[in-house]
Amino acid sequence: MPLKKLTLKPGVNRENTRYTNEGGWYSCDKIRFRQGTPEKIGGWQRISSNTYNGVCRSLWQWATLAGVPYLGTGTNTKYYITYGGEYYDITPVVSTVTLTNPFTTTSGLATVTVTDTAHGVTDGTFVTFSGATAVGGLTLNGEYQITYVDANTYTITAASNASSSATGGGTVTAAYQVSAGSAIAVSLSGWGVGPWGFGTWGVGSSSTNTIRIWNHQNFGQDLIYGPKGGAMYYWEASTGLTSRGVALTSLSGASDVPTVQNLFMVSDASRFTIAFGCNDYGETDIDPMLIRWSDQESAVNWTPAATNQAGSLRLSHGSRIDATLQTRQEILVWTDTSLYGLQYLGAPIVWGSQLLTDNISIVSDRAVTLAAGVAYWMGEDKFYTYDGRVNTLNCDLLQYIFSDINIDQYSQVCAGTNERFNEVWWFYPSQDSTVNDRYAVYNYLEKVWYYGNLGRTAWTDVGVTSNFPIAATYSYNLVQHEVGNDDNTTASTLPVEAYITSSEFDIDDGDRFGFVWRILPDVTFRGSDAASPSAVMTLLPLQNSGSGYNNPASLGGSDNGTITRTATVPIEQFTGQVNIRVRGRQMSIKMASDGVGVQWQMGSPRLDIRPDGRKS
Repeated sequence: MPLKKLTLKPGVNRENTRYTNEGGWYSCDKIRFRQGTPEKIGGWQRISSNTYNGVCRSLWQWATLAGVPYLGTGTNTKYYITYGGEYYDITPVVSTVTLTNPFTTTSGLATVTVTDTAHGVTDGTFVTFSGATAVGGLTLNGEYQITYVDANTYTITAASNASSSATGGGTVTAAYQVSAGSAIAVSLSGWGVGPWGFGTWGVGSSSTNTIRIWNHQNFGQDLIYGPKGGAMYYWEASTGLTSRGVALTSLSGASDVPTVQNLFMVSDASRFTIAFGCNDYGETDIDPMLIRWSDQESAVNWTPAATNQAGSLRLSHGSRIDATLQTRQEILVWTDTSLYGLQYLGAPIVWGSQLLTDNISIVSDRAVTLAAGVAYWMGEDKFYTYDGRVNTLNCDLLQYIFSDINIDQYSQVCAGTNERFNEVWWFYPSQDSTVNDRYAVYNYLEKVWYYGNLGRTAWTDVGVTSNFPIAATYSYNLVQHEVGNDDNTTASTLPVEAYITSSEFDIDDGDRFGFVWRILPDVTFRGSDAASPSAVMTLLPLQNSGSGYNNPASLGGSDNGTITRTATVPIEQFTGQVNIRVRGRQMSIKMASDGVGVQWQMGSPRLDIRPDGRKS
């Protein structure tokens, strides 16, 4: 019989069984589709050997008037400006106090207890001491991270062990930075977690805290930044990278600046600073549905007057504002139930809101991104788009993603674009993980999906600081993606292991067995760095169609079935054909690589099949 050409439809589909999706692809990791055929994704390279403190959740690129490119980098403990491979700490100082003999040391230990009555700081926060004299053989001037807190004391770790047990230090100045936040969402319990009067005395209620997210945008060449649920700060570029930001409320001319906010941005239209979910005029508590904005071209004047354009409005659908996104014609505002469009109207109304749709969801403030003028976001059980109207985005991975996702860690989900490849990426935590360990990709040009395993905490596409997408890792550094072919997160080069496995297809007609004795692979290794690049092609035949294979580790599945024989053959740069011996009714084909410097694209392999009998 003639050679059978395998031309499989692009994209990975996990919505049906392996056999129902005949003619397509079923599982993959670290591949993408180009012109309908699968290829290994590019590698990544760390921007420097330096690391930052904490888990990075937000990145923002901008340039000064002199064209100096900066990258704002917010972690759960610090805020940095990344420039030239260095992480410059500009975390604001929020309070400075004078303490008398605050240090207590224990002989032979590096742990030091600091007494500061009603200090109000949290674990992980940084404090800088100055003016301290020696105590227990230690002089504790400099910056320290707080390791444990109670109401009136906390502990730090000195650079060396104390030589004696003592209390002292003299008159010490303690400068506290913005309190650290959580790296993961943690369930809280106990009386007072819920609203007043909720539950019965002695029976704890429960809730979940939010992870630390920094909001940040440039105002001209300067930077406005602040943690979600906290104040806003202003960093002036002319003061240099060794200076810290100051509270926006402390700047000259500051008037009615919000003291707490959940989100903010600087509008492209006429440059307003807009806070979403903030305290009202004369109040201190957050109104989660309130929007306030400053006067035009001002970051500090928030007092409405007949002579300016400062003002506010309150949304009505939902209980809180969850996310925002600036598009070409409007600012999109998501509440927990609805989507609004915010448009600049000019005086006297200034900004007006329009309800775009109800009964939707969004999993986090960073689960939305803009690609080719269309907004894409992840909801609690589906994906959405907005291009002038809200639509459900068809997803061939819907069950795979939402049946195995940690809903308690929804706040970690982050989205980003890779415009070079027409892709929207989402990073999310699987059901048994408390960190982002998986990703899903939608290729909006080819309208296909694919997925894999990769831990990233923040993402920003090509911009003024890089010609490549930049992502934050759990190695506490930033990497540039689509650089080379390998994993260079650390100093050691590792291969990017990639594979793709097809759905089941009939070898002959699904009735008779077929005997495959030869395969003609169709693979290009264009773009490889290895001198002799190679990959492995595996044929996986079955006696009968079913729900899968009995080899979940190599196939990325957890289904059962029977493999009569597996044929694995190496495919090198100039491999023309390979002789094999495989018999079955149905078959899958797998392409994989695990070598350093390897890049490949798979085309349409051909199988040489002889008819066989009907019996197993």
